[in-house]
Amino acid sequence: MDYSSFLQMREELSLIGVMIFLLIFDIFASKNLIKYFQPIAFVLFAVHIILNCVPRDAFEVAGGMFQYHPMQTYIKTILNVGTLIVLLQAHKFLNNEENKIKRGEFYFLIFSTLLGMYLMISSGNFLLFFIGLETASIPMAALVAFDKYKNNAAEAGAKYILSAVFASSISVFGISLIYGSTGTVYFSDLATLITGTPLQIMAFVFFAVGLFFKISLVPFHLWTPDVYEGAQTNITSYLSVISKGSAVFVLFTLLVKVFGNLIDQWQPILWGLAVISITIANIFAIRQKNLKRFLAFSSISQAGYIILAIISGTAIGMTSLVYYVLVYVFSNLAAFGVLSVIEERTGKVALDDYNGLYQTNPRLSFVMMLALFSLAGIPPFAGFFSKFFVFAAAIDQGFYVLVFIALLNTIISLYYYLLVIKAMFLTKSETPIELIKSDFPLKLSLVICTMGIMLIGLFSAIYNQIAVFGFGI
Repeated sequence: MDYSSFLQMREELSLIGVMIFLLIFDIFASKNLIKYFQPIAFVLFAVHIILNCVPRDAFEVAGGMFQYHPMQTYIKTILNVGTLIVLLQAHKFLNNEENKIKRGEFYFLIFSTLLGMYLMISSGNFLLFFIGLETASIPMAALVAFDKYKNNAAEAGAKYILSAVFASSISVFGISLIYGSTGTVYFSDLATLITGTPLQIMAFVFFAVGLFFKISLVPFHLWTPDVYEGAQTNITSYLSVISKGSAVFVLFTLLVKVFGNLIDQWQPILWGLAVISITIANIFAIRQKNLKRFLAFSSISQAGYIILAIISGTAIGMTSLVYYVLVYVFSNLAAFGVLSVIEERTGKVALDDYNGLYQTNPRLSFVMMLALFSLAGIPPFAGFFSKFFVFAAAIDQGFYVLVFIALLNTIISLYYYLLVIKAMFLTKSETPIELIKSDFPLKLSLVICTMGIMLIGLFSAIYNQIAVFGFGI
């Protein structure tokens, strides 16, 4: 094997280079230089994004263990941009005196999970997929418990790692059954060897549990509200958006490339999961008074909508999924950005605390309103177009009842999103949250998110460009 072929893994090697440089800089930089750690990290990661945002020709490394297709560049770039926004929003948190010493750890853990997601996305067999899954999951547990002396973060970290261990164990058992029944773990070989025997169907169900856990589909969602509430808000946003975005793309890819012959089995499973995830999450979201738990159930509901793109198993579905993830990144990170700055400055996360927010913080209220409108799917914001495309993908394959149920749930979701908007703009408060002055990185992140929410849906060229590579996964 020619080891120079590994140089084609440009995204992975570039990210590893950023990680190593920041690690060395964090260890050896003087006190005068270490204050520039975050600006250097932003610039390096931005350069990494720019250098790796142009699709290349498809290739394989290590005999097909690592496989690249141009569509992967789009999803990796979306994850990169989302990660950069999270880092901008975490700037103030990491500049606190008690957290300065842990900045290097935070960045290294974030980039480690991102590297694991890269490997998951480009895996060509189940061995590399599982390595990527664990590389993404284990550092994530450390991130969840990062602020371990506050906000029940240690408890949240314990819940996350225990749930992840059980989910991974079940998935590994499923992979072992797949290997036992076919004699291979390579996706290209499995496509013809999986014929729908009872053992293979059971293997698929066990394997899929691990991804359903990462996506937070009901009934694999029970960890989500507690972990989202306990973790530091910027880490919660990363877990909600970036981790979920990679998992849904991998799920779609594997359903088509590996389990395509089981489509008559997995479509009913996804149909049921989509319905119960959207419905149960919407019902429970109405009851939430803590906004972090509120956004947790919102993210579970959004995962159910994403399933409408996955269940189609078509090129339209793939394009709709990537577009939905793109819009979801900007919408959800905008909401979490407002939540994080308010929690960082005041410690308030309850819905009642947001009463009269517009009186003192009109800009933050405006950004939160745009984010919630987009998540609800109200035109002309980007969320409307993303929901339209996933509905169209499902309708194209005849899932009329599923789309009708999803549309009914959209009305419910609009109601609970409007509860937050009502609190900010209509409900008066004698003691509203005081005026909050945001730092430049946070303002920049919110501007980027706002532009994404306002403009992505209006430029059809974005959807068309994603569609160019369509189904070539």
